[in-house]
Amino acid sequence: MTFLMRICCLVVNVFCLPLHLIHAVGLYETYRRVFPFWMNRISIGYNKKMHDKKKELFLSLSEFRKSGGHLTILEIGCGTGANFTFYPPGCKVICTDPNPHFEKYLKESMEQNDHLTYEKFVVASGEDLGTVEDESVDVVVCTLVLCSVNNIPQTLREVHRILRPGGAFFFLEHVAADASTWSYFFQHVLQPPWYYFGDGCEVTRETWKHVEAAGFSEVKLRHIEAPLTFMIKPHIIGYAVK
Repeated sequence: MTFLMRICCLVVNVFCLPLHLIHAVGLYETYRRVFPFWMNRISIGYNKKMHDKKKELFLSLSEFRKSGGHLTILEIGCGTGANFTFYPPGCKVICTDPNPHFEKYLKESMEQNDHLTYEKFVVASGEDLGTVEDESVDVVVCTLVLCSVNNIPQTLREVHRILRPGGAFFFLEHVAADASTWSYFFQHVLQPPWYYFGDGCEVTRETWKHVEAAGFSEVKLRHIEAPLTFMIKPHIIGYAVK
C-alpha cells in the first residue's frame, strides 16, 4: 500500500500545482478572509455530532477553579467560539486566534453566551502567546487547532508557561489514523488539497505523541472514533495537568 500511496500522492500534488502557486505568490491570504464564514457553518455541524463528547470533556473544567476565585480559561484558536456553550457559568475567558477575521463570529457567540465573562480577544498564534503572563490562567483549551499550528511542541511549551501550577490543558483534536487502515491512506493522499481548503490543517499528525512528551505531571488521553468523515474520524480527547 505504501508504493500505491506514494504514486497517488504524486498525482494529487500535480493536480494541486495551481494551489501551490497561489500560496507561493501570497494570494492565499485572500482565502483566509473567507475561511471564518465556512468554519462558522462547519462548527455548527461539528458541535451537533460531537455534543456528547464535548459535554463530557468540559464537565471537568470546574475542578480546576482556584478556591474562592473565578475559573480563568484561555482558548487557543477560539475561532467562532464554538466551545463557549460548554463552559461553566461565571468563568472568565481569554480568546486567541491568529486569524483576525474570526472576530465578527466571535462577538456573535459572546452575545449568545452571556453566562461567561470575556476578558479580551488577542490575535496571536499558539506558538507565541507573549502577551499572556506566566502562570496566569487555570485552564487552556485547544480544540481542532493543533492540526494547523506550525510547531506543536512550541505551542505546548506556551501552554505550560501560561498555566498556573495545578492548572490543566484540555484538548480535542483529530489525528492520523492507524497506518494499516484506508483512512490513513486517504489522509496522506488527500492532504495537499485538504491543507489549503482547511487553512493549514494537516490530518496526518500524530498529535498524541507531542502531548505525552510535553512534560505534564498527568495526562488523561483517549483515542476515539468520531462520527465524522473518514478523513477526521480518528480523534484524541482529554486533559493534561501541569
